[in-house]
Amino acid sequence: MSSNIFFKKKNININNIYSNISLKKNFKINDIKPLEKAKEKDLSFFDSIKYKNSAIITKAGACITTKELEQFLPKTTQKLIVKNVLFELAKILKKIYPDADIDYPDLSLKKPSKTKYKQVRFGNNVLIGRNVKIGNNSIIGSNSIIESNVIIGKNCVIGSNVIIKNTLIGDNVVIQDNCKIGLKGFGFIPVKDKNIKFPHVGKVIIDKDVEIASGCTIDRGSIDDTHIGKNTYLDNQVHVAHNVKIGDNCMIAGQVGFAGSAIIGDNVSIGGQAGVSGHLKIGTNVKIGGGSGVVKDIDDNQTVMGYPAVSLREFLKKN
Repeated sequence: MSSNIFFKKKNININNIYSNISLKKNFKINDIKPLEKAKEKDLSFFDSIKYKNSAIITKAGACITTKELEQFLPKTTQKLIVKNVLFELAKILKKIYPDADIDYPDLSLKKPSKTKYKQVRFGNNVLIGRNVKIGNNSIIGSNSIIESNVIIGKNCVIGSNVIIKNTLIGDNVVIQDNCKIGLKGFGFIPVKDKNIKFPHVGKVIIDKDVEIASGCTIDRGSIDDTHIGKNTYLDNQVHVAHNVKIGDNCMIAGQVGFAGSAIIGDNVSIGGQAGVSGHLKIGTNVKIGGGSGVVKDIDDNQTVMGYPAVSLREFLKKN
């Protein structure tokens, strides 16, 4: 991707991959983006009726989809009809980003330069990659690793034994000890007797005034980005999977887990050890009780609890 500072891109002509599919001559992939973000030179993908509304309005130049779903795409979007959308997408991503299917070590890591980071304080044994930017008055704790091209804002506190890669961090962010941010998520396509790795070429974006407590793991996005909104607090050992969007002013208690592509609205509170399934949408001002299992969308201003999570009134009637 032309705007991707974390992964090297190979220029690929889509016609060379799918010679049996008729597309405009020399359709070179400028970028691979979700339906709602794709432009006329971008390739997108449409694998579920759940995303019909995004498909109808997409501006993607080409889209990988199925025979059953192509009817919802605009006439201006060229269709690559396949049987398994995500499998084909993984193949294309692997060709464009051959180094994105696993996390290779950053061999550029060095001790931080005192001249470059004059107003940043470092603990012992800190390692910094190429082109890392760290704002003034920030602190990086001992044994932490900040890999190439990461950007950290002003007045940030990064604890000890933290690894950060493929991430953009705003001002006044606190990341406590033993967090791992921006590593590859859990993405596989099951095909016959073999699981195919799905490359992750997105990043993590952490807005200003966020606090992330000890032992949290935040995976980078696969195609889209993983995003933590401003003034949000993650308690210890929270896991945020690829492409998850958490809104502003959220309070997430310890050991909560978010599966991939879940969208969490603003002002959401979630009790400890709750789980949110993938591709769900949680509205604004929602409260989810501890230990709950969320398996369907939740509208704004709801309070839910239990497994599966139901309204608090219904939960209390049953218990």
